[in-house]
Amino acid sequence: MLSLLILGTAGAGYLYYRHLDGNLRSSERSSGKSGVTRSGPDAAGKTPLNILLLGSDSRNSDENIALGGSRENRGTPPRADVQMLLHVSADRKNASITSIPRDTRVDIPECKDPGSGKTYQPTTMIINESLARGGPGCTLATWEKLTGVYIDHWMMVDFAGLVRMADAVEGVPVCVEQNVWDRPTAAVSGGSGLKLKKGTTEVKGEQALQWLRTRHAFYNDQGRAKARHMYISALIRKLKEQNAFTGTGRIMDLAEEGTKALQVSDELGSVMRLFDLAMELRDVPLDRITMTTLPTQEYVGNRNHLVPVDSDAEKLFTLLREDVAFDSNGEPGDRDKRAEESADTSAPKTSPRPEPTPSGPAAAEPDTIGISVVNGTGGEDGKLVKGRAGAVAEALRAGGFTAATASDQVDPSEKTALVYRAGGGAEERADALSVAKALGLPTGAVRAGDVPVLTLTVGADWTEGSAFPKAEKPKAGDLPKDADALNATDSGCMPVYEPYRW
Repeated sequence: MLSLLILGTAGAGYLYYRHLDGNLRSSERSSGKSGVTRSGPDAAGKTPLNILLLGSDSRNSDENIALGGSRENRGTPPRADVQMLLHVSADRKNASITSIPRDTRVDIPECKDPGSGKTYQPTTMIINESLARGGPGCTLATWEKLTGVYIDHWMMVDFAGLVRMADAVEGVPVCVEQNVWDRPTAAVSGGSGLKLKKGTTEVKGEQALQWLRTRHAFYNDQGRAKARHMYISALIRKLKEQNAFTGTGRIMDLAEEGTKALQVSDELGSVMRLFDLAMELRDVPLDRITMTTLPTQEYVGNRNHLVPVDSDAEKLFTLLREDVAFDSNGEPGDRDKRAEESADTSAPKTSPRPEPTPSGPAAAEPDTIGISVVNGTGGEDGKLVKGRAGAVAEALRAGGFTAATASDQVDPSEKTALVYRAGGGAEERADALSVAKALGLPTGAVRAGDVPVLTLTVGADWTEGSAFPKAEKPKAGDLPKDADALNATDSGCMPVYEPYRW
């Protein structure tokens, strides 16, 4: 209703709506094979909302070259130097933003470029290269494979778009602890050109872009992520102060520039859908919005690359998958009430009898489900627990899954995973969920993949027993210490690396 009111007061009504639609560019949601599927709704019929936010370093226009880079790079595939996952809870009471540093090494799945039709084989490389291997849909599939979180949409903006958006909001306040000048030095070339005096400055246009691109003066890529989070927090506070989510004039100003700046996944390819999305986000309180960065450490094979800190990264991803708030500012018992209304899928079950999935087909009878059990208990440290595949296969057979067999294959894995054939559809997913329920595996361990038969890889997180160890329920606000959490109500100043002070 509000969207219609906005469009009606624009003076051109339907024609203006069509004009804004014409500004938008869109492409398919996913162009890769992550094996992650959408989770079912909660007891209230609601699901979390996950949107991947990308910043492209495209140099394919004069405007972008003037703002972001050298002409010799014109025409090269863009990379996604900014990657953030926006998660909005199913009850729409809290939200989070998680950044991954651009030089983090990850597994990129097979992707097919929707424009050229070219197929890129799976590989391991830094995450910002994923954009050039099938567009934003490949980056989305890469995030899904890494996190196990289903992502509903993506949005992408380039250098020029960021400048226009910063102008549209009339400046965003940022703060530095010392005078900063991010410029080439004798030791390090490049730099964003950001030059600010100590204290708070309202930045917009090109200066806002310089703030978002500054890395060396803020120590490293993790520092740059924190600076971006500060910018976003200040931007959200300003938008709320300006009544941008409800004030017709402000929305129209932002709509014109925003639709020019954005590329979106097909499901968001209309102005009405974007307005509806904004309305879903507008009521999340500032103190329920939290920003974090994926915990990483230096990669031993290349000091310029990073890798996730497994235990801390998994803690972060579990909060996302379980839709647990990154903050602890909610009403007591909010999540517990929702949890009581739905089944605890992580608890071990004694009966292997399959039950119908909430929607879709029922699972097959246990004795007809073929399962290959693989020993992956070696994990990263290589300490293989001998006989685990056989022991779990035997437990499955005792529970009625008589077609379960132990594989001779060894596939070290930190996490236990149950993978069904990607081409098997809802029927095979139902079979996999039936097996998971019998073993006490959380549904997050179930995914589609390139396997010939339903395959259970027993990881380093399950070294003994016939039922998967029951994990403690994650608690709201229980973030890893090295996630560098920032609440949207927080204001602060970025420290400046000494060589870049003036």
